[in-house]
Amino acid sequence: MTLLRRARELALDALFPPKCVGCGAFGEFICPVCLEGAPYANGERCPRCWLAEDGRSGREPACRDCARREPAFAGLRSAMAYRDVSRKAVLSLKFEGVSALAPRMGALMAEAFAAWSPPVDAIVPVPLGWLRRRTRGYNQAELLAAEVSRRTGLPLEPGTVRRARRTAPQARQPDEASRRENIRSAFAARRPASGSILLIDDVATTGATLDACARALLEAGASRVFCLTFARED
Repeated sequence: MTLLRRARELALDALFPPKCVGCGAFGEFICPVCLEGAPYANGERCPRCWLAEDGRSGREPACRDCARREPAFAGLRSAMAYRDVSRKAVLSLKFEGVSALAPRMGALMAEAFAAWSPPVDAIVPVPLGWLRRRTRGYNQAELLAAEVSRRTGLPLEPGTVRRARRTAPQARQPDEASRRENIRSAFAARRPASGSILLIDDVATTGATLDACARALLEAGASRVFCLTFARED
């Protein structure tokens, strides 16, 4: 961390003391107590989409969802399950303007990446539509990707994929089929892609957004796409 960045953070902390999104205690955006009790996304999970175990035997390579509809990405990992303090963190970052959460969330994602260690060459964040980015002031996936890039040393390539058309918010879609239809053909590559890509977003629900974005990267020339998110909805 540079001295200038540290000085800026100290000044901001003095004016706006960090407050835990979980319990409200001042000091950190996710305090040690809430972090200790956080729902880490571990245990028995599908190695392809990282969905919690649904009864498949150890001999089967993927869950029933992946067997029914094979995703375009080669694998997904998430630091947290999408509930409790992790859900509050995602919502605060995405809808409440608490962009200062990104470094802590990104650090947890980098830890999950290190434990996984897929062979990747570059990091690409899921793009945000220009209107939502203008309203929000930032792309939360890009903030998280920047932190993972800083901690892993992998190059960040934020402009590789763009939104090809406007879509309704995925959170408003009633089911998986609606989410997939809403996001179908929503992404396109701005330039050729190459090598193995790490695609980053804040949360994976049905995986439809990650799947559509991964397809755009593969069509642009990427050899494989792996996905990393802060949280995974089970």
